[in-house]
Amino acid sequence: MTLTSRSTLAEVAAVVAHALDRAGIAAVLTGGACATLYSKGAYMSADLDFILRGGTRKAIDAAMSSVGFARDADRYVHDATPFFVEFPRGPLAIGDDFNITPVELRIGRARVQALSATDSCRDRLAAFYHWSDRQSLEAAVEIGLRHRVSVAVIRRWSEREGQAEKFAEFERELRRRRLRRQSRT
Repeated sequence: MTLTSRSTLAEVAAVVAHALDRAGIAAVLTGGACATLYSKGAYMSADLDFILRGGTRKAIDAAMSSVGFARDADRYVHDATPFFVEFPRGPLAIGDDFNITPVELRIGRARVQALSATDSCRDRLAAFYHWSDRQSLEAAVEIGLRHRVSVAVIRRWSEREGQAEKFAEFERELRRRRLRRQSRT
């Protein structure tokens, strides 16, 4: 697939994941890009964050170049798409939880290793918890509305993070929006 100005974030994720895989570089899609995919676009990210599990800078540059991306400081940009790619320093974690098991998302014919819906929800909540980012709270709620997420897992993690009060706000908003949605059908 060739990236164009009309390529979606999901298509960019698929192309990048495939290029990295071909180069033998294991990578997991995280952050706002996962929230965009799981919220069906209700939340929109301009960048894609992949946590790498190996690969040298030279190998990463070559893999990204093979699909039209060039390194610009700490990000990779492409002339044809507004989306850029970053590789934040690992390890793969959400808050203080390092026991993250990626899932495989199918995007067209491509396979992309990514956070699960529950972990993507927790990832957005981490931004809400630690930086009071209301947009991240909204993204977490949107993910919870569109996918089965384990509220019990999120609750236990939130308590370990010392964020029981903010979790209660998330849970109230998720419940309110689910009820509102049900009343429309």
